[in-house]
Amino acid sequence: MTSQPQPTVPFWRTTSLEDMTRDQWESLCDGCGRCCLVKLEDEDTGRILATDIGCRLFDAGTCRCSDYADRSVRVPDCVTLTPHDVRTLPWLPPTCAYRLVAEGRDLPWWHPLVSGDPETVIAAGVSVRGRVFANEDEISDEEVVERIVAWPLRWPKAAKTNAPALSPGQRGTAARSEPRDDPA
Repeated sequence: MTSQPQPTVPFWRTTSLEDMTRDQWESLCDGCGRCCLVKLEDEDTGRILATDIGCRLFDAGTCRCSDYADRSVRVPDCVTLTPHDVRTLPWLPPTCAYRLVAEGRDLPWWHPLVSGDPETVIAAGVSVRGRVFANEDEISDEEVVERIVAWPLRWPKAAKTNAPALSPGQRGTAARSEPRDDPA
């Protein structure tokens, strides 16, 4: 009788955010680009409002920072996420893997670490690809206020569904987590 190999438990289920290696931490980012959109704070209520305007370094085609290594120097208000931040920042999208793991939830079917495919974040409607109006350097401050949108702070409908049927080579290791709607 041969023993069956035990499935490997994904690192995000066994390793605290504080104990993750740099590579593990960076791989949690699904590349959606939602955190790279300009956010505004209502001075009266403190409510965070999202826009469809990208940071000046955001490449809307790839949904990546065009100068990730030097982003904090070139954009002084760019936030370099830490385990503490993901537990306290109110503007992180509800779909954010850092936020989900900090809340003790699993990664959803569309996360590249689960699906094995970076395109599933696009298929699930989580990515900002095709939805960014402009970068902040291409629009006036007055126009930014006109670009307030709710969708970056909500779960897309397609992301709430069960994973589509995947071929054996595409199947990931994590179970689906049940998303919840967060108020925008």
